[in-house]
Formats: sequence, structure tokens, C-alpha cells
Amino acid sequence: MNGAIWLVVMAFIAGLAGPVAGLAAERYPAKPIRIVVPFTPGGSNDLVGRIVAQKFLETWGQPAIIDNRPGAGSTIGIELVVRAAPDGYTLLATSGGIAINVSLYRLQFNPVTDLAPVALVAQMPYLLAVNPSVPAKSTQDLINLAKAQPGKLAFASSGAGTSSHLTMEMFKSLTKIDMLHVPYKGGGPAVNAVIGGEVQVIFNVITGPLPHARSGKLRALAVSSAKRVEIAPELPTVAESGVPGFDVIAWYNLFAPAGTPRRIVDQLNAEVNRMLQQAEVRERFRTLGVAPLGGTPGALGNYLKFEVARWSKLIKAAGIELK
Repeated sequence: MNGAIWLVVMAFIAGLAGPVAGLAAERYPAKPIRIVVPFTPGGSNDLVGRIVAQKFLETWGQPAIIDNRPGAGSTIGIELVVRAAPDGYTLLATSGGIAINVSLYRLQFNPVTDLAPVALVAQMPYLLAVNPSVPAKSTQDLINLAKAQPGKLAFASSGAGTSSHLTMEMFKSLTKIDMLHVPYKGGGPAVNAVIGGEVQVIFNVITGPLPHARSGKLRALAVSSAKRVEIAPELPTVAESGVPGFDVIAWYNLFAPAGTPRRIVDQLNAEVNRMLQQAEVRERFRTLGVAPLGGTPGALGNYLKFEVARWSKLIKAAGIELK
């Protein structure tokens, strides 16, 4: 074979190899994925993230490693993802607090523009509950009692500026009542404070207070979601109990850094939606007290904008500041 023909043959072979090499380079995931959870291990956000991670491994054969980065109201972990390379190998599994933080902290980032929405994963309602000594058998009873004794009733939260705090602030705003806020370091201590009678009222994610309500240590009044929930179908919603339009949930989601290629975002979204249809995943969610959501990246992006706007309005109106 003369030199000219050899060069033509080699060029042809290289031309065939080029697309194959390009496809290999584009394959995702080709290495482990890190899922940052900006909370301590063991909470509902962490557990939902671990279910997602396990399903990624089962589908793609690449480990999805949970990296717990709590602190500063979850902003430390969120910023870690914002600053990560937008290649699909660092993801954020967080909660609705991401929308609240915008108005409470001096952030060096904007979650609306600095993160790429992947999917809404799950939701959980808050439970409105009181100490059994409180003479309120319904949400309307509680409203009437609070109006008759402005500032006398105290409510516990898992901390100033947390979702449980702001859910009660939303309730207070819509019902025109006044109650004293007593923040605690976490949902567990807050629930225990109501059980012990240190404070009288609480809004907390349903899995914390519900067992105590069923044992008689608390009295459950209503759930915060727009519809009744499978975990406690006997409980009315706050909206149907005399507060029309009340709809607050703890929502769990998945984000990537802004700039992550659309094909990767779409692949992640498709896998989340696929896993949420599996009976095994739905049962595991049910035991956690959460309900699967799903949907498009755009749906998550729009919901984030909605939540940022409504909590910003409430925080400003209530004059809430973190000291």
C-alpha cells in the first residue's frame, strides 16, 4: 500500500473513531455523583435524598454519595452546590427552606438564577397540634381562643426563621391572631415542649407530632396542605377548618448548579419521575410520611419563584429578622 492510500485509510478510520469517542465522553454518569444534603443525617430531607441516591445507583451502576453539609439554615450546603462544576456530578437535595432563606440571610447567591431545577421529589404537610390542656378541639376553637387572649398563647417552632416558624406566622397573618413565638433547637425539642406544657401550640412536619397525638400526649387539629393526607385521612385541612386558601407544605427537591447541560438535567428528571412511579419507592415514602410529586424542571423552577415571593412578602410584613 503506497503512502497516499495509507493516509486516506487512516483518515477514514479516525473519522469513524471520532464519533464513538465523542459518544463515550458524553455518557452520563461515568463516575460517582455527589448529592449534597444541607442538613444532618436522619431527618426527612436526608432520608428522601438517600432513597433517590439508591435508585440512581440501581439504574446507572454509579454510586450516588450523600454528603451532609448542615449549617446556617442550610445555606452552607446550598452554596457548595452553587459553586460546584456544572457537570451533573454535584447535586442538591434540599427542602422548601431554600425559598425562605432568600429573605432571611445575606446570601452570596440567588437560588433562582444560580441553580438548575431538576425535579420536585416529595411533599409533607405540617400538623397543627396543641397540648391537651388547651380548651380547643378544632382549628376554629384555637382561633377564637387566641382572639380572646391576644398574646397569651405561645407556640413552639424548630427555630427562628424555620419553616415551622413561618408556617405559624402565615396562620397568624391569615387569621388575624397574636401568639407568642418560642423557638427551640430543632423539631424534636419543640414537640417535646408542647407535650410538656412549656408552650401550647405547634406547627411541625406531621411525622414528629402525629404519634404523640395518637397516644394522647397532643391533640391534633388539622394538616396544613390543601388536601387531606393518606397518613392521617381523619384530620381536616386548615383550609376546610375556616382558613380558606391556607396551603403550606414541606417540599423536597433536586437541583444542579446553573449551567448544567440540559441533556443531563433532562436525564436526571426522567429518572426521578420514573422512580417515583415504583411501588417500592412509594411505599418507602409512605412510611416516611411524604407523598411523591415529580414533574418537569420548569415546574420546580416556577414553584421556587412562587415560594420565594410569598415568603418574602410574609417576612417583610411580619418584620422577621434573624439576630
